[in-house]
Amino acid sequence: MLAMLQWYEAAGVDLAVGEAPVDRFAQSAVVPAAPRSAAPVPPASRDAPPQPAIAASGADADPETARELAAGAQTLDALREALENFDGCGLKLRATNLVFADGNPQARVMLVGEAPGRDEDLQGKPFVGRSGQLLDRMLKAIGLDRTGVYIANTVPWRPPGNRTPAPSEVAVCLPFLYRQIELVAPKVLVALGGASASTLFETNAGITRIRGQWRDLTVNGHTMRALATLHPAYLLRQPAAKRLAWQDLLAIRKALDEA
Repeated sequence: MLAMLQWYEAAGVDLAVGEAPVDRFAQSAVVPAAPRSAAPVPPASRDAPPQPAIAASGADADPETARELAAGAQTLDALREALENFDGCGLKLRATNLVFADGNPQARVMLVGEAPGRDEDLQGKPFVGRSGQLLDRMLKAIGLDRTGVYIANTVPWRPPGNRTPAPSEVAVCLPFLYRQIELVAPKVLVALGGASASTLFETNAGITRIRGQWRDLTVNGHTMRALATLHPAYLLRQPAAKRLAWQDLLAIRKALDEA
């Protein structure tokens, strides 16, 4: 019985029947897209196994509130503290830990994934599960490790059951990611997977169409070179695609050497 309850909790089930009815259609209403500085909302895409589309796990704040808080953070530590005290995203209610970032804030390369998984939620660090182990090997292949990169996610709290983050959840978290990018000021930004790429590049194109293509990306006044590549979780399911990821890694290595 205890094991079953723990499984339900991990899947995001925290009540059977509530005392009051909930309008799930209103909760899952799509937030309109906005300019980059106003936290755009990505299309629904993900390179992880498809999960059922369900409503956000609670009432999410107006993204304008998040933008004001993020803009007031002058350091990464202050930004992390602002997120820890921010209750405007329903994902925080069920997450174990805030998954803010890992790596070197002075690194020239910043990697951005989509959202934490179970292992990341437990440890409070991004990419520490199986996909994280593969990511470490990928970085090592081009002479990098976590002391030479900075890693974050578009959403810093784990969605229940590893579901796809709702558009409203992404929208309210995005100002914090943009401020994070601005404070780190990387020379190269790498979007890991289709969800991250569609959010950062504001595109509906699939990851297999846009991966490996360099572009100049400006976030809150900071301009950098940006590249999308396949998510390590996708590579675990599709090992044949590793050759494409290897091409992207070589391109990243070349860009760093030229810089």
